[in-house]
Amino acid sequence: MERVYTLYGSYASYFTAKTRSYLRKKGIPFVERLPSDPVFRNKVRPLSGSARIPQLLTPDGDVVQDTVEILDFLEERFPDIPAFPKTPKQRTFVHLMELMGSEGLLRLAWMHRWVFEDNYAFVKMDFGRSFRPQGDDDELLKYGTLISDKMMSHGLPDSTADLRRSLDQQYISLLRLMEAHLIEHPYFLGGHPSAADYAVMGALHAHLGRDPAGLRVMQDNAPRVFRWVEHMIVPEIQSPEFFSRPVEYLPGDQVPGTALDILGWIAEEYGQQFILGAIAFNQSMGELNLASGSALDAENDQPLLAPQKVVYRGEEKTVQANLHGVWVSQRAQMYWRDLSTEDRSAVMELFGDGVLRDLLEIPVARQIVRKDNRLSVA
Repeated sequence: MERVYTLYGSYASYFTAKTRSYLRKKGIPFVERLPSDPVFRNKVRPLSGSARIPQLLTPDGDVVQDTVEILDFLEERFPDIPAFPKTPKQRTFVHLMELMGSEGLLRLAWMHRWVFEDNYAFVKMDFGRSFRPQGDDDELLKYGTLISDKMMSHGLPDSTADLRRSLDQQYISLLRLMEAHLIEHPYFLGGHPSAADYAVMGALHAHLGRDPAGLRVMQDNAPRVFRWVEHMIVPEIQSPEFFSRPVEYLPGDQVPGTALDILGWIAEEYGQQFILGAIAFNQSMGELNLASGSALDAENDQPLLAPQKVVYRGEEKTVQANLHGVWVSQRAQMYWRDLSTEDRSAVMELFGDGVLRDLLEIPVARQIVRKDNRLSVA
């Protein structure tokens, strides 16, 4: 009898897009349910202690929450078509894109959704369908507006012409780099999808590839990216455009220059927050005498630390570290740290100077782990 997983999420959800793409490309049997499903409310949420989506209900009745942990959990059970290559340059690239693609692009995607009023009618009805799937238009609008208002209350700046222009310029810069890469490669590292591809899907599908304002920019400026997004949500690995490309990572631990351009651009635009967060976390651990295994916040699955004054590149800033971002950063840092001296040097030569090097070289004062869907110190 086939063992089927249940993915709880929605098409408007950034991180659901990442997980759905992964499940389909891996060929993992699953069904998808909305957060309005009574099972989610009565069983899944109490088990995870979180209302965030996506969440994965296993055939054994366990719940896994957070896309990074979902991928790790499933990789152990479904090793075919591995999301993480084994060679040092490619693996470090994937860990860094797991951070920069998922966490780094989040603000661009979120801002683009809520700053452009062209998106509002579609997004509100889309949200409404997640919670009242059989509701009439008035119901959908009512519930969608409640959710939208809550989302827009999280520090959204005024929607000025300059801000909208700046966001579109950033978005088009990313699309042009992706277009250049997709001329020769179906995925970041050749003919085989990786966690790097799934990471970028959150931004490029759920927000920028479905919301009207973002979709219009993508279709006008990046037809290859639009086609890539289409292909990332179907189970087939080989696309018609690259039907003769073997399903494998590039040989010789190659990372294409065009892929490095994309990662480097995201890091320089949005990556400094992770360096500041890592420094602030290390300083906090020097002040807090936490026993091994202690939860960093037993009530919150993505807690913030108390503000810290940190110095980076000669500038002092007050930073409140997002511990989820610190945890994902540490995955790259600790993988690189555990490489041989020769491999560490080769990786650093690949990435050169800048944010990526600075991030990898930050020491890990205390390792963060996830236990029972909460962040703890190892």
